[in-house]
Amino acid sequence: MSDQPEVDPEPVVPEALPEPDPLRGSVASRTWAALFALTVLLVVTVVFVAQNTDPVTLHLFGWTWNPPLAAALLAAAALGLSVALIAGSLRIVQLKRRVRRKSRS
Repeated sequence: MSDQPEVDPEPVVPEALPEPDPLRGSVASRTWAALFALTVLLVVTVVFVAQNTDPVTLHLFGWTWNPPLAAALLAAAALGLSVALIAGSLRIVQLKRRVRRKSRS
């Protein structure tokens, strides 16, 4: 025991929350930004296709065909994107299953 009188601690006053920034991002602003980016991508793709119409010869497993260069490159990019999306999706499913198993035990 001490000879000093007990002093009640000072009440804790919560700090005032800062005012939200009126220029902060919103769903609408992100949507407009994405729409702008997709429009630029579409214009670049149209220009690319218009400038690469020369036919190329492709050979695969005995098949031969002559698509325009732009079509062949866009098809290859789409196939690569599809493979990446499938691999990424499978990894996400794998991780979700692992988390579910850990949460059960």
